[in-house]
Amino acid sequence: MDIVTLLGSILGFVLVIGAMAMGGDLALFYNGPGLLIVVGGTFAAICVTFPLKDVIDSHMGALSMFMKKKGKVEDVVNIMVRIAEISRREGLIALENIQTENPILKKACQLIADNADPQLIRDTLTIEIGTMKRRHNISIEVFQKLAGYSPAFGMIGTLIGLVQMLSNLSDPTSLGPAMAVAILTTFYGSIMANLIFLPFAGKMRARTSQEELHLQIIFEGAKSILENNNPRLVYEKLSSFEPPKERKSSGR
Repeated sequence: MDIVTLLGSILGFVLVIGAMAMGGDLALFYNGPGLLIVVGGTFAAICVTFPLKDVIDSHMGALSMFMKKKGKVEDVVNIMVRIAEISRREGLIALENIQTENPILKKACQLIADNADPQLIRDTLTIEIGTMKRRHNISIEVFQKLAGYSPAFGMIGTLIGLVQMLSNLSDPTSLGPAMAVAILTTFYGSIMANLIFLPFAGKMRARTSQEELHLQIIFEGAKSILENNNPRLVYEKLSSFEPPKERKSSGR
């Protein structure tokens, strides 16, 4: 589990709720009609903007950020070096029997075992990266749209509250609830946008860049194994993807 992402999300809410509690009763910040306007309106709008499948997939992708810890470049490099060692010791055809849950790594092993042309490996990398980016960009766009819709519906709630307040100026008892709707809906929209949707979109963008780098290492490693099946030379080439400090700690 990615503890940092989880702790960061929890910490943001704890700090906001703590500041609210220090200023008075937390119940003052609850308003049913305001939540209905912002939450309901935001998700209704996103379902109009995107197919339901894309909305569901984007939220499943956001959930997976908490369940999957960020992989290291060093780990991917070491995996490709071990594959080079197996291929040199047992032959390229032995890579067909490598068991892995990573479909991209499995495909790379199959290409090596088939002694594929380096151009085919390059084309495969381009297709894989393009497909991955399109898939991830949809999820990123969903959360960016959510971050735009929630403050907008907060303002709609504010306008509704102001209309209710101004239409009942003769009844002082109605001013308080109407003003609560007017102010709290903007608050709800800002919280949703800045504590949930924008951070998730940013995290997905970072994960996309990281996954692209991992794909480049896998396929560059596959090309290196085909060109020169020497684990030492494979490592020397792939270690260029690592930061210098990690490169030194994993030197062979």
